[in-house]
Amino acid sequence: MMSMRTVYRHYIKTLEKNMNKFMHSPIRTTVVGSYPFPGWLEFATQHLNEFGPADIEELIEDAVIAAIHDQTLAELDVITDGEQTRLDFNLSFYGYIKGISPDESKTRRFGPAAHDQRGKHQITQTLSVPGGLGVVKEFSRLKKLAPAGPVLKASIPGPYTLSGRLAPNREYKDRYAITEALLPFVRKELEDLVAAGCTEITVDEPSMSCYAYKEDTKRFVDIFNRTVESVVGKCYLSTHLCFGNFKGRPVGYRSIKPMLPDFLEFKVDEIHVEMANREFSEIELLSSFAKRFNVAVGIIDVKNYYIETPEDVAERIKRCLQYVPAEKLSVAPDCGLSQTARWASRQKLINMVKGAKRVRETI
Repeated sequence: MMSMRTVYRHYIKTLEKNMNKFMHSPIRTTVVGSYPFPGWLEFATQHLNEFGPADIEELIEDAVIAAIHDQTLAELDVITDGEQTRLDFNLSFYGYIKGISPDESKTRRFGPAAHDQRGKHQITQTLSVPGGLGVVKEFSRLKKLAPAGPVLKASIPGPYTLSGRLAPNREYKDRYAITEALLPFVRKELEDLVAAGCTEITVDEPSMSCYAYKEDTKRFVDIFNRTVESVVGKCYLSTHLCFGNFKGRPVGYRSIKPMLPDFLEFKVDEIHVEMANREFSEIELLSSFAKRFNVAVGIIDVKNYYIETPEDVAERIKRCLQYVPAEKLSVAPDCGLSQTARWASRQKLINMVKGAKRVRETI
């Protein structure tokens, strides 16, 4: 007789296989997470003291409706809420974490925009998250407002990336100690998302891809897998690996090679890889990922205001198909679109879907 552990492993593998089949159509069109704010929301965020709580909730709902509109207009297979409640990738989550005090005194304030203008925050006491990280509320709002049809995806930064703007102290000696403190918060949010009915989740860990060239990649894999272990097999799980996109600027050493082979041990269904901004450098390495995962390829350059045509998109997809089978391939922008103007983001998504449809019709 098979042991209970063997039965359980068989069940999980079967569940993962069936979920993969259900969630993934050939050349699926998706997004990473963020979408640009409408101009009026940008203005409103600079004058929040003039709004009451009900006004702010109305602003948020209207912004999410706008993001949903643009994504469904493009006819994406997968949509998000556009992260319209997040004023910054990390900072918005820091608002949910007790024990953090902003400290921007050491940042460079003038000159070209770059990551060193963002500063660190001080940890003033033992970190805690009494009310969660807010992603479940975001997803519940999306579920309420979105039309039937597209898959609804939630995204959340992983603990290593989330630790990036927190300064070590006596209690948390280095970035890895801060990461370990944040890990159970992210894990619990993932569990709560699944309980809320979320079937697709992206755990963003761009810091891991940015620093794979100089950090212990096996340690990264261990951190990631412990973060997601309780939801593996319970949702369609992906991770996003890029090289930074603050004000349209990367920050990491932009090569996939340092991630391999260790990142192949991530416990995910899909890996998202930035390609367009790197002119499809190392595209042949997609085949390594495709042996283990579905692969979402960034074929839209969010750092460039050239609007890719459907013909551009189709040509890029055909290049990807040399290394990733159609049934395992998703296409997406390189990163979230929050740093790209809305008019450009909208048209880029429309053309991405048109190009994907053209290739689908030929296979």
